[in-house]
Amino acid sequence: MAAAGPGATVAEKPKTSPKSIKFLFGGLAGMAATVFVQPLDLVKNRMQLSGEGAKTKEYKTSFHAVGSILRKEGVRGIYTGLSAGLLRQATYTTTRLGIYTILFEKLTGEDGRPPNFFLKALIGMTAGAVGAFVGTPAEVALIRMTADGRLPPDQRRGYTNVFNALLRITREEGVPTLWRGCVPTMARAVVVNAAQLASYSQSKQFLLDSGYFRDNIFCHFCASMISGLVTTAASMPVDIAKTRIQNMRMIDGKPEYRNGLDVLAKVIRYEGFFSLWKGFTPYYARLGPHTVLTFIFLEQMNKFYRKFFLSA
Repeated sequence: MAAAGPGATVAEKPKTSPKSIKFLFGGLAGMAATVFVQPLDLVKNRMQLSGEGAKTKEYKTSFHAVGSILRKEGVRGIYTGLSAGLLRQATYTTTRLGIYTILFEKLTGEDGRPPNFFLKALIGMTAGAVGAFVGTPAEVALIRMTADGRLPPDQRRGYTNVFNALLRITREEGVPTLWRGCVPTMARAVVVNAAQLASYSQSKQFLLDSGYFRDNIFCHFCASMISGLVTTAASMPVDIAKTRIQNMRMIDGKPEYRNGLDVLAKVIRYEGFFSLWKGFTPYYARLGPHTVLTFIFLEQMNKFYRKFFLSA
């Protein structure tokens, strides 16, 4: 093979942002989105706990839940648990999107061809499981803080913020309780990330290949809405198991639920099979916009970084 002459130019691989920037942007994008959707997250959690154990449902619809919360707890009440939601994004989303982006680039061919659909799903599941483990303590605090307002005053935990919640859980129930529900949380993350991250990449690629879309905010929005719908349908049963385990109390020294499968069995037995999808509307109303906003913020931050730091 002939050696390249002294004047020949060697094609260089396009510059990419450092790993630390990928992690930082992933977390910031998730946190920015959470500021907008925290009220929907609270409604979703309340509805998943409504009617637990064949009790009378507290909320008939999502709008009934919002009205009831505003009436009883005020405007501030609808943002209960925001500090926990932000910490969850700072840990969970930072880890999962950072790992996903890194693995995606590693497995992209030298010719720029992206990984196939099944490889994207595997990357998403790996990123989600690791992120879920890191973010479980914040998740436990979030579930408890958003659920507190539905209880009688004498039964409320009364956490003032996420750090107060983590400190009190550690003191009152032990460090392992911070990772209560870790298995269903990781299982949910595997389902969510396989659906969300892979379907987003696949949807965006499909829309661009169709020739009707350009790589802009409208394309990101459409791909995100498709991704959010797929994720909602796939992950709701696992999510309700996670929510109830992390909110449960000890009764006579025994936990309300043994594990995630026990939650699913009791929901089906006492509340009906379709109760596994209880709160579909607030779940999608929360997940859809959060997915849209997260990816839009992420795409815009990456574009800004490329323009001002990598193009120089």
